[in-house]
Amino acid sequence: MKLFYKPGACSLATHITLNEIAISYEIDRVDTEAGKTSTGLDFKTINPKGYVPALLLESGEVLTEGAAVLQYLADTHPEHGLAPKAGSVARARLQEYLNFISSELHKAFTPLFTPSASVQEKEIAAKSVGAKLDCFESLFSDGRSYLLGESFSVADAYLFVVCSWPRLVGIDLKNWPNLAEFAERVSQRSSVQAAMKAEGLI
Repeated sequence: MKLFYKPGACSLATHITLNEIAISYEIDRVDTEAGKTSTGLDFKTINPKGYVPALLLESGEVLTEGAAVLQYLADTHPEHGLAPKAGSVARARLQEYLNFISSELHKAFTPLFTPSASVQEKEIAAKSVGAKLDCFESLFSDGRSYLLGESFSVADAYLFVVCSWPRLVGIDLKNWPNLAEFAERVSQRSSVQAAMKAEGLI
């Protein structure tokens, strides 16, 4: 199994999950602008969409889209408890969080990472990011440790990664103390430490 990743990008959630399930895998860094991997591959031959994550399975198939990849890994290694049973309300809740992180919070950062975006566009994006973070800040106000309660899930891996982005665009996560505490808690997991070291983030 091989993960095609970009340091600190959403593919970090897959990297963390691979460590959580403790299986053997390889990683190949992707320069998404050049469209090349560190091993010299044309990344478009791996994922025609051109972005990470892309997970090359032992069968030769390639999975893309973070939420799908994360759930695949959780479902094929259920003993690690990274996703509730399919068909349960808890699983629907996990998918709810994954979808919101992907389609709303993650997407809201796009103008902030786009050099050509205007000052006004960036200001609007920053407000949008803040509103999405407010939702999670409120969720964690009940004292839960993770999104689904006291058990770490693949959704937590994804939320942790996106919570690492505000500092890159001048937004202080400490304005959302519950989220900041969550991010600090997750950062101490050995799976997270190993993934971040491998990607040169720490």
